[in-house]
Amino acid sequence: MFRCLAVLLALLGLVAPLHAEDAGRLLEYKGVAAAGLPQQRLTIWLPPGYDAGEGRYPVLYMHDGHNLFDVKASNFNKIWAADKAMLAAVQSGTVEPHIIIGIWAPGMSRYRQYLPRSVYDAASGTLRAQMDKMAMMEVVSDRYLAWIAGPLKSWVDTSFRTRPGRDDTAIIGSSMGGLMSCYAFLEQPEVFGKAGCVSSHWPAVDPRVVEGEDAAVKALWDGWFAARLGQPDGRRVWMDHGTATLDQFYAPYQQVVDARFAAAGWQKGRDWESKVYEGAEHEENAWAARLPEILGWLLAKEP
Repeated sequence: MFRCLAVLLALLGLVAPLHAEDAGRLLEYKGVAAAGLPQQRLTIWLPPGYDAGEGRYPVLYMHDGHNLFDVKASNFNKIWAADKAMLAAVQSGTVEPHIIIGIWAPGMSRYRQYLPRSVYDAASGTLRAQMDKMAMMEVVSDRYLAWIAGPLKSWVDTSFRTRPGRDDTAIIGSSMGGLMSCYAFLEQPEVFGKAGCVSSHWPAVDPRVVEGEDAAVKALWDGWFAARLGQPDGRRVWMDHGTATLDQFYAPYQQVVDARFAAAGWQKGRDWESKVYEGAEHEENAWAARLPEILGWLLAKEP
């Protein structure tokens, strides 16, 4: 399977240097096959100096790759500017340059690809019915995670000069991508040592629909984390949310998750972080504004 993926990427990959070398280089790979999933697409950022050197780099996987680098490719003419955020974090002296693997969302299949399958399976009948309504088709996040942690990561580690270990592999996403990053972190702890769960969409569906079932949704997340969190063992998680637009609904759920981390013995500020950004909305400009801070904490070099 890995060889097929590598060949397909080689055949369909359109390598396009969109930035000058001192700002890094972007590569595009279209029509990437992934078993049991819609076709995937990648935008990969190589940091400055990669082409001229021989060193190996840690890797950051990010969801919604179309919203990371290029405004023309984005959904709402807004981007995270992930390359600029990485350069800023590196310039601060606390973070090593990372290769960024941007995985595009597959259009209408985004929800079913990002909703954690084990959360869906544990959801009550009423909540699950709402999830089915939004997914429209089978929830396939388990396949998506297996593809990232398996064939995709194998190809990345073979094709680029990476440091493939857990402590050098991070994953970040926002909204449903935030949930997906938590899912990857908890279900594949031997692969992902760091996760950024930004403005995670804890209601999982329209928050107005679950308003009467707040207690059930909170219990769902509490039980899910309790069953999977374990000990930090050198791992790190960043979580946050704003207070405006969709983010205004997240605080009660985030507080439950925060309490679970504390109860499990994770030390805030060292093993996990949870921040509230007053007035911040649920959109890419808000996430771009705090991404340098997120990277600076999550990817910080060991002292």
